[in-house]
Amino acid sequence: MERGMEEAKEKKQEIRTQIESALSAMDEKEIARYNQSIENRLFEFANFLEARIALLYMASSNEVQTHSIIRRSFNYNKLVVLPAFDPSSFEATLMKVDDIDRDLVKGPRGISEPDPKRCKKVPIECIDIAIIPGFALDEKGGRIGSGRGYYDRLIPKLPITTRKVALAFEAQIVAQVPMESHDKHVDIIITEDRVIYKI
Repeated sequence: MERGMEEAKEKKQEIRTQIESALSAMDEKEIARYNQSIENRLFEFANFLEARIALLYMASSNEVQTHSIIRRSFNYNKLVVLPAFDPSSFEATLMKVDDIDRDLVKGPRGISEPDPKRCKKVPIECIDIAIIPGFALDEKGGRIGSGRGYYDRLIPKLPITTRKVALAFEAQIVAQVPMESHDKHVDIIITEDRVIYKI
């Protein structure tokens, strides 16, 4: 059992290193083009268009950028919800954001998060669709995140009816993600080239 977990951790680390080098080999124009393409696919995606309350995320440097997606979601009259993570418990508080320029503060992970003084909490059972970051994914919906398990704790709390959609570059799709017992799958992956429904 221990050996299997060790192997999975090592394999994940290998995948992270491999993807980091693939992403750093991409130039800024290419990344901007791919980001735009992923955004357009998301806004053509029926489940997203039909969803009223959308959980989104503020991206770190090696994730599909979401700034423009969040702004565009307001234009589509969506209620935008962003997570604020507690680094001591790894738990997320979901909050409604009305203005991306005024409602965010720098969070403990160095990523902008909802300002609890300005944003109201949203019960997790209200989320219609969850847009989830991933560092590496496979076509079965297997996902490697940042390694801290924030989303592995969040995903199981989402209602079973909530679509869990990951945004990723094709360069982040791998043949197989080594899954550990605590790792959680997503239902759908949107890349610059396609929409992948979990096999």
